[in-house]
Amino acid sequence: MKPIGPIPPEFAAQKGDLTIGGRRAADWVAEAGATPLFVYDMAAVSARIARLRAAMPKGLDVHYAVKANPFAPLLAEIAPLVDGLDIASTGELARVEGLMPSARISFAGPGKRDDELAAAIGVGVTINLESESEATRALAIGERLGVTPRLAVRVNPDLELRGSGMRMGGRASPFGVDADRAGALVRRLIDVGADWRGFHIFAGSQALDAAAIIETQAETLALAGRLADEAGASPPLVNLGGGFGVPHFAGDAALDVEAIGAALGVRLAARAAVLAQSRFAIELGRWLVAEAGVYLTRVIDRKVSHGETFLVVDGGLHHQLAASGNFGTVVRRNYPIAVAHRMGEAADEDVNVVGCLCTPLDRLGDRVALPHAGVGDVIAIFLAGAYGASASPAGFLSHPPAREMLARGRQS
Repeated sequence: MKPIGPIPPEFAAQKGDLTIGGRRAADWVAEAGATPLFVYDMAAVSARIARLRAAMPKGLDVHYAVKANPFAPLLAEIAPLVDGLDIASTGELARVEGLMPSARISFAGPGKRDDELAAAIGVGVTINLESESEATRALAIGERLGVTPRLAVRVNPDLELRGSGMRMGGRASPFGVDADRAGALVRRLIDVGADWRGFHIFAGSQALDAAAIIETQAETLALAGRLADEAGASPPLVNLGGGFGVPHFAGDAALDVEAIGAALGVRLAARAAVLAQSRFAIELGRWLVAEAGVYLTRVIDRKVSHGETFLVVDGGLHHQLAASGNFGTVVRRNYPIAVAHRMGEAADEDVNVVGCLCTPLDRLGDRVALPHAGVGDVIAIFLAGAYGASASPAGFLSHPPAREMLARGRQS
């Protein structure tokens, strides 16, 4: 038997039938008409945002990273609750247009095509520049369009977030301009009359160590001050990135965001004079939405092979790549998983929960202890609110996409 990760608090104390947004999982399945499907509990997302605002220093902006979950009904609910939306493609731009003023939307990511830059610049979205050559192209496009482009500089920092699942700084990177060249690029942008919007400094993601995040935020503020001095200008906004993780696996503990907020308040109060008039933001995706989502998939077959029991479900890694251990995880570990109508019951067998794809990689639960489940029963996989449907190879083997539903009456 291999352990599973902790079930999110909204669901962990439930007994009997799993409920999502006050409705039984079976009722969501009935409304959808079939499995597999994702259900997102908007009340849980709203509670995360409220908790974050209460924990963070007054006046700190909260941005939502759309890549975490771009489901349109979810975005429509999140947009009024946050101060900015961060996108990484014109596809995402199309999803967020009309949800908030373009001036509060930023566009990051390497390899932006000229047509993407033109689309974003044309509607007033801030471009987070990833290189000097991207700056050259953005300036030329702005001149051609007769628009002063809104440009921020994404910095490849000379620091990294300790313990993060994906480190983004302190090394050669396709992301951002190296810190030792960022100040010079800002001076160039200002000299040619661009609307310089500040810095975006992102050092890592999926960190569960509050002390490491506190340290990284302090170093990020110091770096922003040095770069502003080099540029000879105060940045309108410093995006401190995010990196807040959620507990996926056995032994993981929830992040102490209150400690992070208290420490950040102290650091902001003592920030460099050149940053005195700057606004500050944190950009979060996973922390806001991951725990609010549940992936529901039905058992199609139950079989025994060489003494091991396999529950074969109608979903798989084509919808939930991360839960299969194939989304950046070095060692395959089990996401939290349950039998949807037997929440809280004692486990009575060890099983493998496997998907319907023709690959041994399609394993959603590896020798997990669960209450007995048979053909027709629904398996719930938690932590499905971020990097699920949109980050999985939905076209693999041409199975249909999973349905997505929002627990507040909106659905796709």
